[in-house]
Amino acid sequence: MKKILLALLLASCGFRPMYTGTDMDIYVAPINGIDGIELRNALNAQFGGTHDESAKYKIVVNLSKPVTKYKAFEKTGDAAWQEIVLTADYTITSGDKSVAKGRETASESYSYVSYLVASNASYNNAVKNTISVLAQKIGTRAIAETQSFEDK
Repeated sequence: MKKILLALLLASCGFRPMYTGTDMDIYVAPINGIDGIELRNALNAQFGGTHDESAKYKIVVNLSKPVTKYKAFEKTGDAAWQEIVLTADYTITSGDKSVAKGRETASESYSYVSYLVASNASYNNAVKNTISVLAQKIGTRAIAETQSFEDK
C-alpha cells in the first residue's frame, strides 16, 4: 500500500525516472586510441546500443592519455602505489545546436610491484575501471542534458 501511495505522489509531482529502459538516440563519434574504443563501447552500451550519424544527438569525446601519479614509495625509493588519471572533454550537439559541453575526470589507484606481468595487469585493470567510471559520468550527464533539451 505504501509503495502504491509513493508511486502516485511521485507521478503527480512530475517526477520522471532518468533511466526508463528506453533507447537513447545518441551517436558516439569514434574516440582515438584503444582506451577511446573502450570508452565508446561503454557509452554505446549505456545509451542502448550503437547509433549511426543520423541520430538526433551526437557526442564527441576527446580522451586524454592516462596520467600516472606516484602515491607511495618504498624505502628503496621505488614506487609502490600509483594512481591513473583519465580526463575527457566532450560536446553534445543536436544538429547544429550545442546541447552541452563538459569535462569529466576519473582516477583509480593501483599497486605497483616489481614483477612486470603483475604490474601490467594491475595497471590495465585500473585503466579499465577508470574508463568505466568515466563512461558512467559522461553517460549520466548526456542523458540528463538531452532530456532537459527535449523539455525546452
